[in-house]
Order: sequence, then C-alpha cells, then structure tokens
Amino acid sequence: MRLTILGGGGFRVPLVYGALLGDHAEGRVSHVTLYDEDARRLGAMARVLADQAAAAGVTDAPSVTATTDLDEALRGADFVFSAIRVGGLEGRAADERIALAEGVLGQETVGAGGIAYGLRTVPVAREIARRIARTAPEAWVINFTNPAGVVTEAMAEELGNRVIGICDSPVGLGRRIARLLGARPQDAWIDYVGLNHLGWVRGLRIDGRDELPRLLADAEALESFEEGRLFGADWLRSLGAIPNEYLHYYYFNRDTVRAYQQVKQTRGAFLRDQQRGFYAEAGRLDLRAGAALGAWDRTRAEREATYMAENREVAGVGERDESDLESGGYEKVALALMRAIARDERATLILNVQNRGTLAVLDAQAVIEVPCLVDANGAHPVAVDPLPLHAVGLVTSVKAAEREVLAAAASGSRATAVKAFALHPLVDSVAVARRLVDGYAAEHPGLAYLR
Repeated sequence: MRLTILGGGGFRVPLVYGALLGDHAEGRVSHVTLYDEDARRLGAMARVLADQAAAAGVTDAPSVTATTDLDEALRGADFVFSAIRVGGLEGRAADERIALAEGVLGQETVGAGGIAYGLRTVPVAREIARRIARTAPEAWVINFTNPAGVVTEAMAEELGNRVIGICDSPVGLGRRIARLLGARPQDAWIDYVGLNHLGWVRGLRIDGRDELPRLLADAEALESFEEGRLFGADWLRSLGAIPNEYLHYYYFNRDTVRAYQQVKQTRGAFLRDQQRGFYAEAGRLDLRAGAALGAWDRTRAEREATYMAENREVAGVGERDESDLESGGYEKVALALMRAIARDERATLILNVQNRGTLAVLDAQAVIEVPCLVDANGAHPVAVDPLPLHAVGLVTSVKAAEREVLAAAASGSRATAVKAFALHPLVDSVAVARRLVDGYAAEHPGLAYLR
C-alpha cells in the first residue's frame, strides 16, 4: 500500500512512520510520500525517518520520498493522511495573542483561536479534497488537521464518507480509565460521544458491565489521573461522566484565560521557538547518523511534558505524571483504521465521522466524535444514547459556530465570520467578535478573502 502524508515536514510525522515500522503484517504500507510546501522541513524530516529505520533495524522499512508537488504526492495513493498547518506555528501564536488581548481564549482548536484557525484552513482543505477527488479518487483520507471536526466536515463535502477524522484525546482518556479499573483497554467498550475536543466518557463497559460508577465513587482513584486532577472529583461526580481534557477550557474558562494572560509565552509561541531550534539542528549538513532522531526525541519529550501546563496550574496539580505522558497514540489509531479498511479487519475506534442520524440534535452531515465500527467500507457510527441537556447546549452551539466558519470560508463574507465568533460560547460578544475578525484579518494573509 502507498501512504501519502500531507504536512510531511510536520513534527509528528515520525510517530506515524514509527508505527509503520512495527507493522509486519501482509498488505502493510510499503511506500510513504511526504508532501510539504517547505522543502527545508521535508529534508529534516526525511533524515529523522532514515534514522528511525536504521535504529529499528528493519530491512524492509517502507521507502520514503519527499515532494513539494501536491498532485505528484497524491498520484497512486491508497491512503492520504492530512496533517497540515495553514499559517504555521507563527499563525497559531498570533491566534493566541490576538484573542487573549480581547480577554478570550486563543487555543488552536477551542474558542476564538479555533475559529480563526478554521477560517484559514477550511479553504485550503476544500481545495485539497478537490485535488484528491480528481487525482486519487479511490484513496481513503484520514484527517488529523485541526480543528479536526470542522475540517473533516469541509472535506466530506467533496469526499463523502471517504474522509475520516481522528484524534488521540478520547483514546488516551479511555485507556487511562480502563487501566484504573483494572482492565485492558482493548477489552473495554468506551461510551464516548460529542464533537472533536468536546466529548464525554459516559460509561466504560467491561464484560457487559458499566464500571464507570465504581470509579466515580472513589475520589482517590478519580484524582489519580490527568483528567481527574484537572476537573476535580466533585465536578466529575456532578457530571456523572469524565469529560475530554479540552472541556477544561469551557468549565474553567475565566480561570484558564487569566492563567494564559499571565504566562511569559503562549503555547503556540513556545512550540514555534522550540521547533525552529529542532529544524535548524536536524537540517545541518554535518549531522552524524542518528543525531536527527535524537534531536526529535528530546524535543518531543519537552513538548509532551509541558502540554496544557496552564490548565494544570489552574487546577493546582503541578507537573504531569509519567503515566499521563503517554498520548492516545493517534498514529496507532491511524494504523488501526488503515488496517481495518485495507484488510477488512473489523475494528472499533472512536472517530470523527458524519452523524447520519446518530445524534438526533444534529443533521446527517454534521461531523461528530463517537465509537465506530470499521470495515472495508469505511467507518460506521454506533448508535448512542441521547446527550444530557447540558451537553446538548454546548454541542449545538459549537456546531452552529462551526457551520458559520464553513459558510464564511465558502462565501468570503466578513459578516458571516463575525457571526461564527459571536455565536461561540467562549466569545459571547458581538463587539468582541468584530474586533477579532479585524485583528485576525490584519494579521493573517490567509484571511484576505474576507470582505
């Protein structure tokens, strides 16, 4: 099989390639094409992947080619993995700075920052979807480009159910809960429902029995893992569910905004500066064998340890425990998804797919994040119980804002962009929304289409 990675110079590409190196089954990926507009980043990443293959001692490692030509990258692909970042980390840092100056959240997928990122990314994602439909119509597209829900929904306009969004947050959360309950994650059924970065674990079934109430009754166990420490046992018991970590931005919004305003450097600015150093080091011509991979490993460890540091400060929980540093493994989710489709090996995965009647409060085309059964025909959402009213309010209001992002990107309407910001529950001011649109349009060339 041939895999094309869009955003092939991106920092997390080695996670995907590392998963492929460990896959020795028949029908595995034999060739990887890296596509990126930045040839320098492509060169650095190709070095890291070469070091990975050498370190793994794999004699039949997937071959790697790199190109800055999109059609060349897509031609002949069986799977396309999309992980682009329109505007780069410089754009993310600006998203955060402009939002925080208005007293609202600038996180890259949540609130004002997520809307700005979506407005930049959706036009590009739509064009990529059209190119895939024309150049590789039989390819399956796995989207990790943020904001993943709205970008997947935009690409589905062209590709239908052949585009599937993935995220590692629900997987990581379900894994932590299962282990706390003494179960192997692969043996547990996770009742998870919502939108990307806006979902809840409402149950965790082991041998047909829901064990989540047992965890909710144990305050010490509840506060022994990342989400439990972030939200606190009392709030989790009030909800009767375990929220995705990103809901901390909603439930503790004022506290988080205040903490973000007080830091010396936002997350986006930190990653921008950190990755500048990494790519400069990995791109040096005099590097010894293995040095590029070593630089990547060190940079990744620092990146993971500082994840959501401001939120942990608000919760008063200090540094991340070693057990929390393991992500949900989006690369493993992507590999499992590819296997299930390519080999018709049925799997159950939490994915971002079109609703198709799964949640009655949303229309059929709305992309939601729920457990899906995957086979050779794609991902099929599993029936779920209705959302409680507090979740309905958040899900429908955020989806309404996402729909305005899609409409603004299609029409170029500044008024519609203002509406997208103003309707989001973490902005809640038309006046602020207008200033945000002005600020973002002035900063980002990618928003020049708004008029």
